[in-house]
Amino acid sequence: MAAIFSKRNVVIGLIVLAALFPYVARNDYYLHVLTLAFIWMIAVYGLNLLAGFTGYLSLAHAGFFAIGAYALGLLTVKAEMGFWPAFLLAPVITTGIGFLVGIIALRTKEHFFAIYTLCVGYIIYLVIDKWEGLTGGVRGLIGIPAPADIGPISLSTPIAQYYFVLTILLLVILVIYRIIHSLTGKTFIAIRNSEDLALSLGISTIKNKLLSFVLSTFFAGVAGALYASFIRFIGPDIGNLNITFDLLVYMIVGGIGTLSGPIVGTLLIVWLSQNLQFLQDYRMLIFGPLLTLIVIFSPRGIVGFIAGWFTNWKLRRKVNINQAQEQAEEV
Repeated sequence: MAAIFSKRNVVIGLIVLAALFPYVARNDYYLHVLTLAFIWMIAVYGLNLLAGFTGYLSLAHAGFFAIGAYALGLLTVKAEMGFWPAFLLAPVITTGIGFLVGIIALRTKEHFFAIYTLCVGYIIYLVIDKWEGLTGGVRGLIGIPAPADIGPISLSTPIAQYYFVLTILLLVILVIYRIIHSLTGKTFIAIRNSEDLALSLGISTIKNKLLSFVLSTFFAGVAGALYASFIRFIGPDIGNLNITFDLLVYMIVGGIGTLSGPIVGTLLIVWLSQNLQFLQDYRMLIFGPLLTLIVIFSPRGIVGFIAGWFTNWKLRRKVNINQAQEQAEEV
């Protein structure tokens, strides 16, 4: 039984379930919601890499998400560039801006870093909102093209776009997994646990923190570009602090510093939001206390709680088996 529910089999099962979902649901609305959830997951993975595994909370993540979206929109709508070159350039532009911000931001620590990135995120929002000649201001950008066809493969239908975003999400998860289990990922974790100790061991903390920050902005840029091509209309609100709050909720509820936390948290909150739309005006009153309770009673979120419970169960089981063996030997 334990072999059936091994981590590998669970992952394969979830991928198969996601692949079969369009044929089971047969509802364009659910397909739209889940595709959008996949895009948020990609953004949350970027935030989780920085906040969960490196220990630096960026409150400018929605700003970089917006940069990725507007980069794709401006390149395709105003510069009339093809979709795929624009899609590849959008995360690069986001990463370049993230690099420049990170060089300055990472000279601060802890809450000073959070406050600084909060200011950066608000500045990005103001630039998008006020620079009407470039971004369109409050009118936003319309007419952003959907993903272009790849040879004979058409990406114009909702199902095709669903599989396209799902493929990008799986690639992002694979990349995050490889990063976390590499020497670089262990360096990130060492900085999170004790930056002073990591520094005393000869680890270049500035270099590794900057790398983590830049990678997080890259994933935010990818998610933003996907969002723009999926919704095909963007406005300044996508860079608002409310988006950062939503991403934080997804990450913390699912499990900060865990690999599957962004998936669990995003799916759960998106599902709750869809089923509680009549309480949309009071969402902050609902998710605020929920977030507070989780931070107090389960700091590592749902995934961390389940993982801790399962670890304790295995330890108790091992102890009981050892006790049973000792009693049998005495008899």
